[in-house]
Amino acid sequence: QVHVVESGGGSVQAGGSLNISCEVSGWKHTSACMGWFRRGPEESREEVAGISTADGTTYYAESVEGRFTISHASAKFAVHLQMNNLKPGDTGMYVCMADSSPCSELYDDYDPRRFGYWGRGTRVTVSS
Repeated sequence: QVHVVESGGGSVQAGGSLNISCEVSGWKHTSACMGWFRRGPEESREEVAGISTADGTTYYAESVEGRFTISHASAKFAVHLQMNNLKPGDTGMYVCMADSSPCSELYDDYDPRRFGYWGRGTRVTVSS
């Protein structure tokens, strides 16, 4: 059985940094597309970032490009999201997702519902 578990998160003032992590267990495929979306007001699902464990290709939403960095730990299905220069608009529940389809397909027509596995999320709060 596949489990997706996030860790990290917390509260920080604007301009600060946080690092959140996600690990997938029970994965039977040789690679994965893993990513994050954030759940904001009214249950919106805003794209944040994604990465292919097969070749390391990364994907970023415009709103976080240059401030956030996604990386994966080799030999593990684990990803980290380093978030710098955080803004109040970054506040939300950050949910990790994983799927066996290539990232190139999933991010070509992005919809988090196309990812087969989600974690429960970790909360990030940025105060002004």
